[in-house]
Amino acid sequence: MSAPSARKHQLELNKLKKRLRRHVGKAIADYNMIEPNDKVMVCLSGGKDSYGMLDILLNLQRTAPIDFELVAVNLDQKQPGFPEQVLPDYLAERGVPFHILERDTYSIVTELVPENKTYCSLCSRLRRGSLYGFAEKIGATKIALGHHRDDIIETLFLNMFYGGKLKAMPPKLLSDDKRNVIIRPLAYCQEGDLALLAELEKFPIIPCDLCGSQKNLQRQVIKEMLQSWEKQNPGRLETIFTAIKNISPSQLADSSYFDFASLQIDRPAGDVINVVDLTAG
Repeated sequence: MSAPSARKHQLELNKLKKRLRRHVGKAIADYNMIEPNDKVMVCLSGGKDSYGMLDILLNLQRTAPIDFELVAVNLDQKQPGFPEQVLPDYLAERGVPFHILERDTYSIVTELVPENKTYCSLCSRLRRGSLYGFAEKIGATKIALGHHRDDIIETLFLNMFYGGKLKAMPPKLLSDDKRNVIIRPLAYCQEGDLALLAELEKFPIIPCDLCGSQKNLQRQVIKEMLQSWEKQNPGRLETIFTAIKNISPSQLADSSYFDFASLQIDRPAGDVINVVDLTAG
């Protein structure tokens, strides 16, 4: 790379990292994701998003006004051909404490899921259960997942179109058993920025050969629809994400979140306005 090209590359990278750090820092502050002396288990899959999350959190760890610990954890699901040394080598080079958790979820998923059905739901549940249990084992107080803004929006439409529910992915979540807190530091980050970061930083990406190998996934259909909307109307995805943060239960129809049944008029009994009949001859 020539000197001018190297300078241009570095300027672009610095600008991108500054933007991503700002988004992650704001998400952490808005939802109180990381507190003093937290031990954050960073779930690292080998994809662009989790690499980006780790890179940004490492940078914030050096500059944040509070002390917190980071430990990377990869779940080796025993997919055939999985390059086992890529992540350990990368993490050792970065000086990041890490664990490789081995669980043969691949065999379970491929055995139980019928042909032509997607693996995602079962795979996600098995992966989540393994990671939650391991977080307790190592004393992690937070579990960081690499879902970004686009993931959250896609999940909203997946649930609406295929599940009949108005829900997405919260930036911060208490697990059902209340034993783990899950955080999504990339909640305000765009997928395109994370893809560019992975390209500029040359992260050693490991493709998913399980769900990533399946065609016609519902999430891919939703992704293409949203990308088409964004192309036609730039800024639409940001508007949709803003809507996720700006909910008016009284303007929806779920009576468990708003007491429609008890609505009553509130006006003085004698406050009656005489209406003139304009149609009278």
